[in-house]
Amino acid sequence: MLSGTPRTFIGSTTFQVTGMTCAHCRRAVTEEIAAVAGVETVTVDLASGTVTVTADRPVDRADIAAAVDEAGYALVP
Repeated sequence: MLSGTPRTFIGSTTFQVTGMTCAHCRRAVTEEIAAVAGVETVTVDLASGTVTVTADRPVDRADIAAAVDEAGYALVP
């Protein structure tokens, strides 16, 4: 993550993700991120390669990165 970026977030944050191209990608990323504690919603936009995550309590960006990695993709720093 960028050094000036806070480690945690609450509310809605958008991440750039590499390699997502199809419905399977969308499902895998959505399921992994949705399993992170505090995550309320996950919206994947394949056209822009972004994932918008809404959290109702502090969520560590590293946990989102790990979930995306588990799905087989990577966050753009």
